[in-house]
Amino acid sequence: MFDQLSARLTRFVAGLRGKARLTEADVGGALREARVALLEADVALPVVKDLLERVRARAVGQEVLGSLTPGQTLVKVVRDELAATLAVGDPALDLRVAPPAVILLAGLQGAGKTTTAAKLARHLAQRERRKVLLVSTDLRRPAAVDQLETLAAQVEARFLRGTASDPVAVARAALEHARLQACQVLIVDTAGRLHVDQELMAEVRAIHAALAPIETLFVLDAMAGQDAATAARAFGAALPLTGLIVTKVDGDARGGAALSVSALTGVPVKFLGVSEKLDGLEPFDAGRLAGRILGMGDVLALVEKVQGEADAGQAAALAAKLQKGGGFDLADYREQMRQLLAMGGLGAMLQHLPGAAALPPGVKAQADDRVLKRQVAIVDSMTPTERRRPALIDGSRRRRIAAGAGVQVQDVNRLLKQFDELRRVMKRMKGGGLRGLMGGMGGMGGRGPFGPRR
Repeated sequence: MFDQLSARLTRFVAGLRGKARLTEADVGGALREARVALLEADVALPVVKDLLERVRARAVGQEVLGSLTPGQTLVKVVRDELAATLAVGDPALDLRVAPPAVILLAGLQGAGKTTTAAKLARHLAQRERRKVLLVSTDLRRPAAVDQLETLAAQVEARFLRGTASDPVAVARAALEHARLQACQVLIVDTAGRLHVDQELMAEVRAIHAALAPIETLFVLDAMAGQDAATAARAFGAALPLTGLIVTKVDGDARGGAALSVSALTGVPVKFLGVSEKLDGLEPFDAGRLAGRILGMGDVLALVEKVQGEADAGQAAALAAKLQKGGGFDLADYREQMRQLLAMGGLGAMLQHLPGAAALPPGVKAQADDRVLKRQVAIVDSMTPTERRRPALIDGSRRRRIAAGAGVQVQDVNRLLKQFDELRRVMKRMKGGGLRGLMGGMGGMGGRGPFGPRR
């Protein structure tokens, strides 16, 4: 979602970083470019003005112009002030209350409240080891209740299907059920409308009064543009909002509204919905998001993602196998590709790397998860013996594998070639440590699982 803004600001930052001397005119020109980039990205004008005024006040002072590295210092100032704009209040959930801690989700229809409720339950259950109960008070849409029940099973959270016809009665019953079942957190999904109306507000206010939630979170569609701030203000007038969850951050909207709504409402962002998958919810960190927008990457988020998704047992088993002299085979290769896909794929990982926004479109196009999925399908089309002993795969077997995977023979040939190169790299690592690794990478000629098709 931030690609367009990030690309513009990355170019702006790159033009400053290498300068050994800056004048006030240089600073003024750079800030004009930043202003255009922010406005084009749909950031609200008052937020843009405030941000750039703060940057200007620091930029024309001794901190930047008197620095030995003024270009780099100005980049740091821009990052700090962008982070300060994003950092409104405390982004952490406050669950310091006698259980169950109630989290109420409110928002317009289509913002992704139901899916977000399940994502939040997964986050609390798996990362914080909390016992979570989910309930839906959206009784006008039976499909919403069914959807949340299905999602609750997928994230291993408890679910209560209300029997009453009144949303407030359902909410009260859920609270009592959570107490009886010793659940630590109760997440309540409320009804939404296509627009703000009095009936919606009255219903959600009544539920809030009955539950007294510790957290009241407004679920905000990042693709709603400037209307997002209007809706957030309306809900903020009706409810004591404690935080925002911005969904669909992985979409292709300009994204500026998501940057400005928190500053306009004074309500902190708590989470970002970064994908449609149930693990696609990231705790909000203003400094890391500012760095990502400015093309500095977010390697820490990438490390956390790897740690969260990687199968430690499988990794240990593979390491033990290699230590004992067992070869790295195609079955092992397939599992590595599957884990990469589980972490969001190559594109998702690329977004966290420094300078990703400035990469040529051709490089980004090569980070296509369809290539990984195609390679998994090719290995799946092989027999167990062929996976263990790739040398057996002759011309006729390659044709059979290609037909089974629905690909061309050239795709099978390409995969086998890449696998051979990777296996050579691993042998060099075993024999020569870092020198072996570097030599092996040189031998691969820069190719990888998403290398150019020939």
